Amino acid sequence: MNLLRQSMPALANKFYFNYGGQGPLPTPSLAAITNSWKKLQELGPFTSQVWPYITSEIGLTRKYLSDLCGVPEHRLSLTENVTIGCILPLWGLPFRSGDHLLISDCEHPGIVAACKEIASRKNLEIDILPVEKLRGGASEQEVSDNEFLELLEKNLTKKTRLVVLSHILWNTGQLMPIAKAANLLSNHVNSPYLLVDGAQGFGQISIKEVASQADIYAFTGHKWACGPEGLGGVAISERVLVESKPTIIGWRSLKNEYISNHDINDCFHKDSRKFEIATSCIPLLAGLRCSLELLSKEGNANQRSSKICQKSSILWNLIDTTKNTEPLLNSSPPSGLVSFQVTSSMSNNQIIKELGKKNIWIRSLEEPSCLRACLHVTSETREIEVLSSSLKELLN
Repeated sequence: MNLLRQSMPALANKFYFNYGGQGPLPTPSLAAITNSWKKLQELGPFTSQVWPYITSEIGLTRKYLSDLCGVPEHRLSLTENVTIGCILPLWGLPFRSGDHLLISDCEHPGIVAACKEIASRKNLEIDILPVEKLRGGASEQEVSDNEFLELLEKNLTKKTRLVVLSHILWNTGQLMPIAKAANLLSNHVNSPYLLVDGAQGFGQISIKEVASQADIYAFTGHKWACGPEGLGGVAISERVLVESKPTIIGWRSLKNEYISNHDINDCFHKDSRKFEIATSCIPLLAGLRCSLELLSKEGNANQRSSKICQKSSILWNLIDTTKNTEPLLNSSPPSGLVSFQVTSSMSNNQIIKELGKKNIWIRSLEEPSCLRACLHVTSETREIEVLSSSLKELLN
């Protein structure tokens, strides 16, 4: 049995396919969190002895995450989740009235709502980039990439100031050619910012090339990285560091806590720390680092991605050959997300409920209407077979 799997109590009594929602926390990571809590209390939660420990924990984690993102430490901000990582630098960008935001039609509701609100406040226009119909899968990735780039170029205007994309679409599972998109945008007359939602990438595929080329690449530790909820990060480009203003402001944003005699424009950190706010949960840092170290023992990011794709390919093929089920992608997925639709009298929610009775956990999505199963390096062939056979029983 996979050693990482053995360390996850949540996988001992169920068939779990919801890594894209939240990954199980390994026992060693929980122990790392608990030990950090104990250390803080031994030192005293607010004493001169505790600050070197806190500074060290923050520094170690920032360095770890910046290395994974392929960016220097001053471009990596610690955040609570993907939403915060996207919104804080986004809302500080110097938009002008009449600017256009180009958002794909497969973005998470959280970022869509944030873009609509800032558009409303600053008199911006929102354009939609239609990527939902890109269904190539791994074997057709190059074709899908070219089709995407044509769509992107077609939908850009002289007023486009921001493009919002996901690294992996959370609903269909399609992998977006972010590096190619960044190159295209760099040659655009308006040089639009590129914001990337990395929620489904971090922890299961290499993000280094993409995160280092995006203007804003936000990710979370609680999904594929199997870390604790409440901790993530965002890689920020040099130009965003210069051009974006702090939005939600706290003592961590400031160069000096005592600003009464300082110009407000010169009181913030000049690096990514200006997007960090105030007191955060320090023990989570140790938990996330531990989870990432455990993942690294399963191979580097590319090796883990290959293992994951082998497993998702098995499920894709079973679904493709099962009556009343159809995968969304035309070929096996480029990641662990396997989305599919059913033609049955049963609704998606009914299917979720019936599978849940057997301790099989997948999820239902609304746009497009489908079911989604997520496979990780911890997933086993027997689990995939149980899910497939259970679907056949329900739908035949």
